[in-house]
Formats: sequence, C-alpha cells, structure tokens
Amino acid sequence: MSLSDELFSELQPVSFSIAYRMLGSVAEAEDVVQEALLRLHQVLEAGTHVASPRAFVVTVTTRLAINELRSARVRREQYVGDWLPEPIVTDGRDDPARHAETADSLSLALLVLLESLSPEQRAALLLHDVFDYPYAQITEILGKSEDTVRQLASRARRYVAERRPRFRTTREQRDQLADRFFAAAERGDLGALEELLADDVVLTGDGGGKVPALARSVRGRVRVARTLLTWVRIGSQTPGAGWRRTELNGEPGVLLVDGDEQVLGVWALGFSGGTIASISSVINPEKLAHLGPVGDITALLRPGAGL
Repeated sequence: MSLSDELFSELQPVSFSIAYRMLGSVAEAEDVVQEALLRLHQVLEAGTHVASPRAFVVTVTTRLAINELRSARVRREQYVGDWLPEPIVTDGRDDPARHAETADSLSLALLVLLESLSPEQRAALLLHDVFDYPYAQITEILGKSEDTVRQLASRARRYVAERRPRFRTTREQRDQLADRFFAAAERGDLGALEELLADDVVLTGDGGGKVPALARSVRGRVRVARTLLTWVRIGSQTPGAGWRRTELNGEPGVLLVDGDEQVLGVWALGFSGGTIASISSVINPEKLAHLGPVGDITALLRPGAGL
C-alpha cells in the first residue's frame, strides 16, 4: 500500500490546519506537513499496517510542530521588532487552513497569544478545543498521562481567556466596522476613524528588520488613527498603489498592493464588542511570498516612516 492521491488530498489539509495553528508560519507548517506525509508514505511502502492514517499524520504533525516550535522560539527571541504570524487569506475559498476550523481559531490575535504558551500547552488546547480530539487520544499524541494533558489544556485555556476580549463581535458587526474603517481611512477622516477604535486599541507592525517598520506597538485611538492616516498618505503618493479588501485569518483586512498589483503588506483587524481593538500590519517580505508576487515597499517609505 502507498500514499494515494486521494489519501494525500484528505490528509494534507488536516496536517496543515494543525501545523499552521501551532507555528503561525506558512513556510514552517508546509515543511512539517511534507515531513509528516513522507513518513506515512514510507511506513505504508514498507508494508506496515496503519489502522488510521489520519491518526498517524495528526500524531506526527503535532510532534514535529512541537519540536519546530521549540527551535523557532529561539529565533523569535532574536527577531527584530514585534513578531506577528504569517497571515493567510481565508476569503471563503477551499483553503486548507480552514479545515476543522471553529470560531476565530485562526485570528492573528489568538495566534500571538498562543506564542506565550509552552508547545505542549498549545498542542493540548488546539487539539481539544479547536479540533475536538478527546483527551484520551491527545494523551497518545503527546505521550503524557490524561491528567497531565487535562492540566496543560486547562492552564492554556485559562491564560487565553484572561487575555482575550471580553465582548465578542458578530461577523455582521465586524464587516460593518471594517467597511466604515476603510472608508474613513480612504477619506482621511481622522474623527470618523477615532470613533471606530477602542480606547486601548493597539497597532502592531512587523517588518522583521527587512524593511522599515514600527519600532514598537502604538497604543491609544488618537495615536493609532494619526499613524494610520500617515501611512495612507504615503501610499497615495505612489500611482496605482492601494488596497484590496479580503479576509485574513478569519477577520476583515486588506492586502496592500503597488501599482503592479504586487503585495506590499497586509492590515488585519481585530475586534472587541463594537470597536476595533487591534490592527496588525505585516510588511516583512518573507512573510508575504505565499500571498503573491511581493513588491518593494521601501520605495513607498520616506525616512523614518514605517507601515
């Protein structure tokens, strides 16, 4: 028996869904997926009976992601500026990252929160709360007792709950807020923009030291609104540059593009109640290649400015 095209098509999305949420990186997740499926192929080719190929791939994917996350943390400690996950487009197409998705388990805000958990806590929480695996099965995946797995998930769940927005926003509310937000930004309407932002709104920029970006997060509606309008003004100076509305990690956002429709960055919005609570700006070109041809954002930036 070998890994058929049909079985590959079934298992690849499952593996990617777990790996991406574990790692917050498309490139790292794809490497994990490739290795997990290769191992399954090798086992099947050797004639070994695999009762559940899906369980095999989920187990290998999770363990590889845990190992990768440990090494990735060392790199992220040396990262220049704020680190944000690699954004993915989730605009309703058959995207593999949406397999087994529940609620907003893909949101950039949640993935950033998960960075503070241990790899095992992250795995236990995701497998149980997002992918609905029973604790008994997670014990086999992680190689730990059920009591330990329950504790890992409970502590992770409590940590996330304490730091997530208290008031949830419906999809309809998010879409309406996003429409008003981008319309106000395009008009350069500072007052209208401020009205949409939470008092403690946070603007985070990720350039990774590759391109000019915010040295640190900007907080507060006045500062954030003024910073955003400065960026819009800079972008408007380049003919053809603009944005394309899309859904990023399950939330409204835009792809920033140049006159040749090359990707310069993304803005992803986060919400709390009836306001916009966070804006994530990713312009590190290494985190954008999977979204399409990447343009040269430095051509849009004047000295000291960053998107």
